[in-house]
Amino acid sequence: MIKSFVINKYLATEFLKSIITITFLFFCLGLILNLFEQINFFKDFDVGIDLPLFMSALFVPSLLYSMFPFIFLISGIWFFLKIKKTDEVVALKSSGMSNFSIIIIPGILSLFLGVFLVIGVNPITSVLVKKYESVKGSYEKDQDYLAAVTTNGIWIKEKNYGNNYIVQSSSIKNQYLLDVTIYIFDEDNNFIKRIEADSADISTLVWDVNNAKVIDKDGKVISEDIPILSFQSVYNLKKIRSLYSNLDTISFWNLDKEIKLLEERGYSTKEIEAKKHESYAFPLFLLSMVLLSGVFTLGMNFKESNWTYIFIAIITSVLVFYFNDFSAALGKTGKLPLELSVWMPILIIFIFSTVGVLHANQK
Repeated sequence: MIKSFVINKYLATEFLKSIITITFLFFCLGLILNLFEQINFFKDFDVGIDLPLFMSALFVPSLLYSMFPFIFLISGIWFFLKIKKTDEVVALKSSGMSNFSIIIIPGILSLFLGVFLVIGVNPITSVLVKKYESVKGSYEKDQDYLAAVTTNGIWIKEKNYGNNYIVQSSSIKNQYLLDVTIYIFDEDNNFIKRIEADSADISTLVWDVNNAKVIDKDGKVISEDIPILSFQSVYNLKKIRSLYSNLDTISFWNLDKEIKLLEERGYSTKEIEAKKHESYAFPLFLLSMVLLSGVFTLGMNFKESNWTYIFIAIITSVLVFYFNDFSAALGKTGKLPLELSVWMPILIIFIFSTVGVLHANQK
């Protein structure tokens, strides 16, 4: 029992070291590559290198989180290859362990790490991305057109014909904004008047504002009971529905709250519900990638150099990425049930890797 515990602890520790090393390498690579992007964005502003570096540090953890399945795959291949080439596998088998026993310890660790990443790390990365978007937004050259969904309703800001407009609505129903108020300002942001209406048909860029009332800056009603008032906008229904904020800014713990908010405002919740299921499936995804790495190393016997395994890791990552992406697209377009579009590729990878592990165990 003690001997088994010591071996399992050794395997878990070495695998964890591999994950930390690969994660650090990916973080450095991501930081360097994103830094060039940030420098290019801030080139027209009078800022030093500190701000682009700070922005990269805010953004890269979220990028890293989305890449963890592939990090775990590479870490697994590196770990299993290491103990294979140093003949530690032979020693472990001599002590009574099978390939399955060797693979399952990193697999179980990856499962627990997956849960930790979802409930512990994801909330941190979401805060960092939110800060990143806030800082970057303050430097955006085009801030005249904004849209947001809040607990107070739907807010739209736009600029047109030399005036600034702020549109507030309680919700969207079919092709209509309900309980609409349009605040009109001049180009110096001096308030001119507001339009209040029961609804606005936003199926096209020219809105039909229904049962409108125009009120001047002093609160005096200029005209009322206007059946239909035309309002030229840069937004229509399709564009407004697609303007929900970056899902990476939403913590795992706030997903249900955001889904409820979107439902109340009449927004589609497909993407955020997909994100929730992806979070639930994330630990299983990591486990599948580790099992897959064990199949590629302990289950196969390549005589070539390490480049063979690097090639396998790259090809597998690309195939898994496009398989996931294709399945997600089918779910978002309604051709597959949303839950099935998220879980199907992960379950297929898990089943394939499990069968592979059982085959490797016979060697």
